[in-house]
Amino acid sequence: MLATLLYSPGDVRCEEIAEPTIEKPTDAIVRLSASCICGSDLWPYRGLQDIESPQHMGHEYCGIVVEVGSAVRTVRPGQFVVGSFCLSDNTCPHCRFGFQSSCEQREFMKGAQAPLARVPLADGTLVATDELPSDDLIPSLLATSDVLGTGWYAADAAGVQEGSTAVVVGDGAVGLMGVLAARQMGAGRIIAMSRHKSRQDLALEFGATDIISERGDEGVARIKELTKGVGADSVLECVGTEQSMQQAMNCARPGGKIGFVGVPHGVQFDGQTLFFQQKSLLGGPAPVRRFLPHLMDLVLDRTINPGKVFDLEVPLADVAEGYRAMDERRAIKTLLRL
Repeated sequence: MLATLLYSPGDVRCEEIAEPTIEKPTDAIVRLSASCICGSDLWPYRGLQDIESPQHMGHEYCGIVVEVGSAVRTVRPGQFVVGSFCLSDNTCPHCRFGFQSSCEQREFMKGAQAPLARVPLADGTLVATDELPSDDLIPSLLATSDVLGTGWYAADAAGVQEGSTAVVVGDGAVGLMGVLAARQMGAGRIIAMSRHKSRQDLALEFGATDIISERGDEGVARIKELTKGVGADSVLECVGTEQSMQQAMNCARPGGKIGFVGVPHGVQFDGQTLFFQQKSLLGGPAPVRRFLPHLMDLVLDRTINPGKVFDLEVPLADVAEGYRAMDERRAIKTLLRL
């Protein structure tokens, strides 16, 4: 079968590899209905993360189980399943406290940009639907496996609650899912920081009440202006750069909370600043498995439609601004239907 491998920065290849097989009794083999490219794939692609050997790509996935190991009890062949990028047993102490992304047996999913994928720790990682979903729901179920679960965790970690003011830093797929999550959690005001028209439009559709295009100090000043000098109760940091983290910190009010899910690269905080600002930080790898059953229910009953995030067409000028090394085909193709 053909699979996607990353050899070095900018060097992505589709190659013929052997089909996956059951290696451990806790494994499952899934035929992928849909997979996609993740923003975190761009870090090694752009050379900001070391690549020691060819990497099998793909950790956002959903599909139909074709085979299970002898120890698997909760899923069976023929079921449609969604899994998380963090593989977990869902039984260890960390999992029981809702942090499956820190499972004592944690592994990270790979190899889902292919027709078939091996999913370790299948019982703890995969969640099955009662029936096979209709084709139009597949993109939204795919979104639950990572971007929606990650955006939801950003809102959860930031303590979004009924009537609160939330700021979302970042307008990529995770940031847009953070907007959707904040709306579902009842935020009274949701301020999306975005400079791209198509993303601004989708943010408004997902529930944003205000759009701010400024960044850095100007962006923070606009947040303070909109909140009468107070700042936001909750800030969702969905990028992971030094600038975005500082912007998130400065947008939150004293006593506010910052949920950070952008993978940090080169981010540093001054200790005295952290001490005197009195703001809470919680984040890291999203425990998507904690939220999967609820998010899948919201999709299946058509309460939300997060799959729209895959329909975005990014203007080439905007692509060039952030990813000049990427060619046109790779920049625009964000959803791979298998």
